[in-house]
Amino acid sequence: MTGRSLASIGVALSVAVALSVTLAGQAGTPAQKAAKPAAPGKAYTPPRTPDGQPDLQGFWTNSTYVPLERPKDVTKDYYTPAEAEEAMKKAAEREAEQTEPGTTADVHYDFSQFGLDRSQSTFARSLRTSLVFDPPDGRMPPVNAAGQKRAAERAAARKAMGGQYDSVQNMPIGSRCIIMGGAGPPLMNAGYNANYQIVQAPGHVMILTEMIHDVRVIPLDSRPQAPGAVRQWTGLSRGRWEGNTLVVETTNINPDHAFRGVPYSDEARVSERFTRVDDDTILYEFTVDDPRTYTAPWGGEIPFERFDDQLYEYACHEGNYALGAVLSGARYEESLDRR
Repeated sequence: MTGRSLASIGVALSVAVALSVTLAGQAGTPAQKAAKPAAPGKAYTPPRTPDGQPDLQGFWTNSTYVPLERPKDVTKDYYTPAEAEEAMKKAAEREAEQTEPGTTADVHYDFSQFGLDRSQSTFARSLRTSLVFDPPDGRMPPVNAAGQKRAAERAAARKAMGGQYDSVQNMPIGSRCIIMGGAGPPLMNAGYNANYQIVQAPGHVMILTEMIHDVRVIPLDSRPQAPGAVRQWTGLSRGRWEGNTLVVETTNINPDHAFRGVPYSDEARVSERFTRVDDDTILYEFTVDDPRTYTAPWGGEIPFERFDDQLYEYACHEGNYALGAVLSGARYEESLDRR
């Protein structure tokens, strides 16, 4: 195992121990209030913006080791603090094992670099066994026949053009530095740089994603949705307040914005709820309803934890070195085939 891998495990284990102490010793921590339903008591009153709306502004992270789907050998919704610590240790070990053997200074994924070391960032802590809790088994529903057909057609089109990395049109949009999963919707942990800035102004909420720098500007003025032919990378969002909860409904998602390799259909709707449950935590809940992709709607929740730093530029853009290098490699392989 490489020095980097050992360092990654050590870092993650130290965080896991800290998590265990925090959860075990502080029954009323923000983490637990976000991770489990709170006992009846005095409701939290969030601060207000100058125009009177609940204040969600600041820097937040959803960095977590909680998996999207519940492991098949787990049958309950929540871990105990000790079980959460053990699950986190195992996840850290798996992450370290996935690094390339024999490398100690990978310029992209060396976790000793600023911003990539998980020990230097706040964690969105949760005792949930999975981010998905609807369906109750904690796993996404199957992709239906229509969704499978679109995914197969997408794969066939790429193969006909030579392969996923043979042309710009076939390359994943993440590899092209257009958008990453962290930008949503829904807002998913991106693995690293899983950080956001929320800014509010009268009539609008802005969410800036650090991972590739995508921005969602969400109007709150009940304007009508754009025609279905207008399909943006993160869709078109419309927001409203329900008490202290910001509710965001998103449609018109670009079909090339696939989730786990399956493109959204033109009927996809993602509902999101942002509720500030204490000074340091926003409870983020989401539901994906796409009847032409999944056999049933599905959803989950992720606590967002506040941090006191700022977002730093993730200078990834479509004209960077990676895109040209990948395409040059494909052309070189083609030249070898012609010899």
